[in-house]
Amino acid sequence: MLKKIIFFSILTLTFCTSCTTKSRRIWHKDHAGPESAEVSHRDYSVTKANAYNDIFLDSTSFEKFVADNIKNDSLSENMRDFYNIRNFEFAWFDSNGLTEQALGFRSLYKYSTDSVNKQLDKKMDELLMHETSIDPKDPSIVKIELQLTKRFVQYTLDTYKEADITDLSFKTFIPIKKQPILSLADSVISDKDNKKYAAINPFYSDLKEQLVKYVAINKKNGWDSIPVTKTKFTQGKDFPEILLIKKRLVVTGELSEPDTTATFSPALESSIKEYQTNQGISPDGKITAALIKSLNVPVLNRIQQLLINMERMRWMPVKKEGKLILVNIPEFMLHITEGSTHVIHMPVVVGKEGHNTTMFSDDLDQIVFSPYWNVPPSIVKAEILPAMNKNRNYLAEKNMEIVSNNGGGIPTIRQLPGANNSLGRVKFLFPNSFNIYFHDTPAKSLFAKDDRAASHGCIRLSDPVKMANYLLENSPEWTPEKIEAAMNSGVEKTVSLKHSVPVIITYYTAWVDENKKINFREDVYGNDRIFATKMFSNAL
Repeated sequence: MLKKIIFFSILTLTFCTSCTTKSRRIWHKDHAGPESAEVSHRDYSVTKANAYNDIFLDSTSFEKFVADNIKNDSLSENMRDFYNIRNFEFAWFDSNGLTEQALGFRSLYKYSTDSVNKQLDKKMDELLMHETSIDPKDPSIVKIELQLTKRFVQYTLDTYKEADITDLSFKTFIPIKKQPILSLADSVISDKDNKKYAAINPFYSDLKEQLVKYVAINKKNGWDSIPVTKTKFTQGKDFPEILLIKKRLVVTGELSEPDTTATFSPALESSIKEYQTNQGISPDGKITAALIKSLNVPVLNRIQQLLINMERMRWMPVKKEGKLILVNIPEFMLHITEGSTHVIHMPVVVGKEGHNTTMFSDDLDQIVFSPYWNVPPSIVKAEILPAMNKNRNYLAEKNMEIVSNNGGGIPTIRQLPGANNSLGRVKFLFPNSFNIYFHDTPAKSLFAKDDRAASHGCIRLSDPVKMANYLLENSPEWTPEKIEAAMNSGVEKTVSLKHSVPVIITYYTAWVDENKKINFREDVYGNDRIFATKMFSNAL
C-alpha cells in the first residue's frame, strides 16, 4: 500500500555531546556525498558509565559490514559519522534487547514506505519474544544493529534529499548520553534547531509548550504537598486541605482564578473533574486519596515525563493520510483518525503486566465474525489443564473442545463460537508474530474501570459493533443488520477488507489532546522508569 508521506524533519539536537567536529551538510539531492570529505572524530567521552545504551560495537565489525554491504559513499560516510559521534555505542540495542527507538523507527518505517525486509522484521520479532539479554559481540545482533542504521540513514537521505538539514541533528537523533533533567529541558527549550523541528511537528510542539510551562513552575518552587487524610469531603463545607487543593489546581490551570476560601465549591468540583479527565481518572469530582496522590506528583517528575514522551513523539507520523487506528497502551484507548480528523475514541482493555501488549504496527485487513478462540498453548498449560484436573466437565462448561492431543504433549484446544466465547462475537486481524488482535469480549465490566490492563496481550474493544460498521462502511453489501446477524450466527465467517487500515500500537504517558489539554497517565508497564534511567543522570 502506497503511503509516501513526509512525517517529520530531523532538525533537532536534544542530547548534546562533547564532539568537537565542525558541522557540515550531509543531505544532498544527488547523494553524491558531502561537500567536505571530513568525517566526525570519534567521541571517546561517551563511555558505558554515561551512555544512553550500555553496549558498544567493535569498530572493525562495522567496517567489515560497510565493506560488504554498502556501495554508496554518502551512505557509508554518514553511517561512519553516526557511530563516531556515539563512540560506537549501539543505537538500537541495549544489554536487555531492542530499544524503544528500534520499535518506534520500525513502526514509522512500515507506515511510511513500501520497502519490506521480511527477514530483518522476523529476526526483530524473535528477539522481542525470546531474548532477555544481548551479547554485543554476537554477529547476528551486530548485523541487525547495522541493518537498522543503514535503513535509518537511507530513509533520511531519501526523505530529506531536498531539505537543508545539518548533520549534527541527524547524528544525534538517537540519544547518546545521560543528562540532568533540567539541563536537558533547558537545552530543548533554547535550542534553535529544536524550534525549527517543533514548528513542523505539532504533537512535539504541544508537549514542548507544556515543558516550558512546567519548567517555569519548577523555577517558582513547584507546588506544596497536600496531606492525605481519611476525611470525607462534602461540597459546601469547609476543610483546611481545600486551600492547598485550590492552590495546586490554580498552578496548572484547572482552576482559573485563585480562591482563598476553604469551601468545597462547585467551581472546585468542576476543576477536579477536568483534572481527573486529563489523568485518566473517572471524572466524579470527588476528593479521594488517589486524587491527592496524583496532585502530589512533584513538578520535576512531570518534567521528566514530558521529556521522555517528547522523545517518543519523534517516531510518530506527523502528516497522516487516510484512516489510521492508534492504540495508546497507558491511556487504555483506541483512536481512529482520517487525516487530522478524529473519528472514533474507544476504551480498550490491554495486556496485564507480564502479558504486555507489544508496541508495533501493521495493517488490519480481516474481520472474523463468530470466531473460534484457538487457545494459546501457554494458557492451556497454565490455566486450562489445571482446571481440567480439578473439574472433568470444565471443557463442556466453557464450550471448549480438544482439536488435537499432539502426541501426549500440550493439547490443542479451542472455544466454540457463542455468547460466552472469550473473543466475543467478532475479532479484527492485523497479522503479526505476537498473535495480537482486536476482539469483542463478554467481560464488559472491565471497561468501567480506570485501570484496564487485564488481558493476556490482545486488545479488547468496548464497542466492536461500531468498529465493524466503520471498517465495512464502504462495502454496501455489509449492512448493519447483516453485520449483527453475522456476529450472532454461531458460524465463523472471515471477511477481507477492500482496503487495509494501518494500526499503530504506542506507549505515551504524556501528550496534548485535540482540545489542547495536557494528559498524564500511569507508567503501566514501567517503560518510563527504564527510559528515565537511560536518559537522565539524575533519574527520578
